[in-house]
Amino acid sequence: MNHAHAASAAAIRQKRAINGVILLDKPTGITSQTAVLKAKRLFAAVKAGHTGTLDPMASGLLPICFGEATKFSHLLLDADKAYTATVKLGITTSTGDMEGEVTSTAPVEVEPSAVETVLHRFTGEILQTPPMYSAVKHAGKPLYKYARAGMDLARAARRVRIREVAMEALTQDELHIRLTCSKGTYVRVLAEDIGRELGCGACLSALRRTAVGVFALDAAVSLDALYEMAPDERDAYLLPVDSLVATLPRIDLEAAQVRRITTGLAVHGAATASSGLVRIYGPGQEYLGIAMVDAPGGTIVPRRLMATGVERTS
Repeated sequence: MNHAHAASAAAIRQKRAINGVILLDKPTGITSQTAVLKAKRLFAAVKAGHTGTLDPMASGLLPICFGEATKFSHLLLDADKAYTATVKLGITTSTGDMEGEVTSTAPVEVEPSAVETVLHRFTGEILQTPPMYSAVKHAGKPLYKYARAGMDLARAARRVRIREVAMEALTQDELHIRLTCSKGTYVRVLAEDIGRELGCGACLSALRRTAVGVFALDAAVSLDALYEMAPDERDAYLLPVDSLVATLPRIDLEAAQVRRITTGLAVHGAATASSGLVRIYGPGQEYLGIAMVDAPGGTIVPRRLMATGVERTS
């Protein structure tokens, strides 16, 4: 930490029950959990968590939830993610990225038309085998621990969806792509599969996450920038808790209905044309949480609620 960071850290307030979401531009070289701990300390938050891991080699959008927002972070875990990636052609490694040991090399003679054909094959629903260097667990232990011990275990393939994958640039031995994919997609595995299909092998050399659900990287702020800010300036970057559920249909409840639903009871006959998961609000526009509606105009059953009387961002 430099002197400016140290001075800023020294000025951090006593912990507070802050609630909201910060869109962080995570740098390379640190884990997602380290980024969360740094942000938690900067905002003097009692509770914090992220919404989907980025590897240390990856940078980009990491939404971090504080306080009550952690109750709704699972909705972002399920959201589509978008990335830009650099695929190093002609090299395969033990980890699928440039941090592993080189396991093979091959000459690269690839035409753009061949790349377009291969990328098209990976658009849509595909099967991926989780890499050994991953946090997927086997017998209660993450696979990367087995990999570090020199073990290669059988892994079941998983279905993921690549909604878009497109070439942005192609040099002699580097392919730059952008993609949008479902949760659980390993871009390292995709890079390896692309290289295999091109006949030269490949690994991932750079990865930057540009979107998570409705959140985009251009609205994110870096840790360095946050360190330089006064506390009130940092707080201005906090999004309200209900930004996590902005895509869900909204239902506004009357005071009597609020009293029922905040004690865990269902509300019957609410005026709504929606069914399924919804976000609910009280008469004063206060965000209450999420609920399930069994049918249009039907019963609203609370699913996950804000703590009573909690403000959204402070």
